[in-house]
Amino acid sequence: MNVADYSFLFWVTAVTAVLLLGVSKAGFGTGAGLVATPLLALTIPVTDAAAILLPLLILMDALSIRYYYRSFDRDSIRVMLPGALVGIVLGSVFFGYLSDNERILEVGIGVLALLFVVYQTIQVLFSTSLERLKMPNTAGVLLGSVAGFSSTVAHAGGPPSVIYLLPQHFSREIFVGTTVVFFTIVNLIKLVPYGMLGLLSVGNLTIVVILAPLCLLGVRLGIFANRHFNDVWFTRIVYALLFLTGIQLIVGHNLLDFVF
Repeated sequence: MNVADYSFLFWVTAVTAVLLLGVSKAGFGTGAGLVATPLLALTIPVTDAAAILLPLLILMDALSIRYYYRSFDRDSIRVMLPGALVGIVLGSVFFGYLSDNERILEVGIGVLALLFVVYQTIQVLFSTSLERLKMPNTAGVLLGSVAGFSSTVAHAGGPPSVIYLLPQHFSREIFVGTTVVFFTIVNLIKLVPYGMLGLLSVGNLTIVVILAPLCLLGVRLGIFANRHFNDVWFTRIVYALLFLTGIQLIVGHNLLDFVF
């Protein structure tokens, strides 16, 4: 597919997705990056959406880690990473088996998006109880595997990692730094299965080059917002968008086509 073949709606969703990813990478707006893959999958195949976003995520990791590479919990990384490797393998197998069935992938990503909305609702309602949970290392390995799987399939490994990290009562800087370092490693590892599955095509990489400048803008916006604003309403808007996107993917693109 040539750059000229992409629709106007694709560019709208792509710009929005990349900016939200950058803001989320900088630690502002819980789950802002979760909407990126489902949103982009409204206009292009799920596999292409994931493939376009991975190099951009790695670029954002490189930009973000400069601010947090000294502020992270090494023990948490050591616990979650082995499970994440297992999850990445399982996610790659999932992609490999279903790469020829786009409709199943769309529904799967849509369901995953709705599950994340449910998770966020539960977290808000029972945040105190979640923070009191004791997380043994075995839970960290298990949640790391879920994070690896959902990150491979939809670049959405944030919620499982948060469930493990939240009860440890880290400072905001250590919490954000740990997630940045963890997903920097995870995203680099994902390059291997993505390459083996043939997802890193020249056509997709052309789009990546065009969207790359937005990575810096998104990260800087996130860092600025993280230092000056409360993210409560931003998070609510993001999850409302994620909910609508998930519904759209499940029912199909008819509503979207009607609007645009």
